[in-house]
Amino acid sequence: MQVAENVLLRPYNTFGIAAQARYFAPFATLQQLQEILEDGRWKAVPRMILGGGSNILFTRDFDGLLLKNELKGITLVREDEEYFYVKAGAGENWHQFVQHCITYNYAGLENLSLIPGNVGASPMQNIGAYGVEIKDHFYELEAFHLHDRTLVTFNNADCAFGYRESVFKHQYKGQFVILSVTYRLRKHPQFNTSYGAIEQELQRMEVKEPSIQAISQAVINIRRSKLPDPAQIGNAGSFFKNPTISAEQFAAVKQAHPDIVAYPAANGQHKLAAGWLIEQCGWKGYRKGDAGVHAKQALVLVNYGNAKGQEIYSLSQEVLDSVHEKFGVELEREVNIV
Repeated sequence: MQVAENVLLRPYNTFGIAAQARYFAPFATLQQLQEILEDGRWKAVPRMILGGGSNILFTRDFDGLLLKNELKGITLVREDEEYFYVKAGAGENWHQFVQHCITYNYAGLENLSLIPGNVGASPMQNIGAYGVEIKDHFYELEAFHLHDRTLVTFNNADCAFGYRESVFKHQYKGQFVILSVTYRLRKHPQFNTSYGAIEQELQRMEVKEPSIQAISQAVINIRRSKLPDPAQIGNAGSFFKNPTISAEQFAAVKQAHPDIVAYPAANGQHKLAAGWLIEQCGWKGYRKGDAGVHAKQALVLVNYGNAKGQEIYSLSQEVLDSVHEKFGVELEREVNIV
């Protein structure tokens, strides 16, 4: 395997940040990954796995070995009366995988159309949109333990999924390389159109009978109307999580801000719309140099060209501080910071 040195990472992260990796090696097979890891030159060097680069902010150069996951392949593993079990390589583009499933009438992922990134990140983040999360359709994944050099299979419970959370972001952070993910997808669709503007978009599209194809296109239309294309404006999608607060805290916040946007959550809690909170603090459309907050969606921080990662990070901190000052609510970054 060829390991390149001093590689510019701008093409490998959707924020378009011009950081560098001291060493850089793509791998398209497990054997290639094992060959790299068994090379004595890299034993004492920091390592990081990179997928689609859509949920990461480089605030500095990475002084180590960056391993680019390019594992591909989509296979129908098996099926029963109710489900298709579809396995995808971690390096597959997520949206292209969703479209593959829709082509073959594998139902369940249509609400997750046009989310940037690769398949391997989907369980790490428990990605979600428009009322659907990966945990709803996840069956299992295969991962390679970087220290033990063993293959490990994780089922749904093993992943300990939460809101944009899994064991791979905390307990096992940096310990595993996800190789493939298997999803359990329905033969008989259960349409989820009640979240966001899907129903209105289907009406605008003059769709009489819902289908996974129509719902996917509606989601694509909605996302394109309000979210910037990373190929044109650098971004990592939603930069912040929607915060969940207790019933008591919600009552206090709502008394001070009666028009606050919130949704019921588990255990009597409430999930607040982070974008609304940020917008109320006056950040929507803000720009300082090439770092900014998107004009159509305040949840999205953007790089208009040559912003440094540290400038994006500093802006995010200003946003966090202002939301806390105005509402007493702590926002949390969804994007991984390097």
